[in-house]
Amino acid sequence: MSKSLVTRNNVPYFDRDEFLTPFDRIFDQLFETNFPEFVRSVGVKPYQGSAYPKVNIYEYDEKIGIVAEIPGLEKKDLTVEVEDGTLTISGEKHHIIEDQGIKVLRRELKASSFKRNFELGEDLDGENIKAVFKNGILNIDIPKIEPEKPKKQFVKIS
Repeated sequence: MSKSLVTRNNVPYFDRDEFLTPFDRIFDQLFETNFPEFVRSVGVKPYQGSAYPKVNIYEYDEKIGIVAEIPGLEKKDLTVEVEDGTLTISGEKHHIIEDQGIKVLRRELKASSFKRNFELGEDLDGENIKAVFKNGILNIDIPKIEPEKPKKQFVKIS
């Protein structure tokens, strides 16, 4: 069954996310299949569809950095938490002006919330994460853990 053309005000409407999300899933699968070590150590899927907030993820020698663009919120509106190896960024926006004495001509701003999860890999330290939020940009630093080297033991031959 084919999908009917959606219009807004008699103009064809193109839903960018609906079009690109299947491609994002394909790239995620391709990345997981061909670079499983990266996905496991970083704990993210690089093309996570239309997730919000949009992020850039950087790998340094000693840490992983996540930069999220979250305009219109204040620090008090955000939460960054780690539970069971999952880093969660969440927030709520309540900037709605309600005044009984005015007539609303157009309402595009709304109260909303978001939540975005990142699975931390085995090589990341979820207990020492640092986050800084300034001018709508959230910077998160996740330290890497030095992998434990296999212990060598000599067995006495009798």
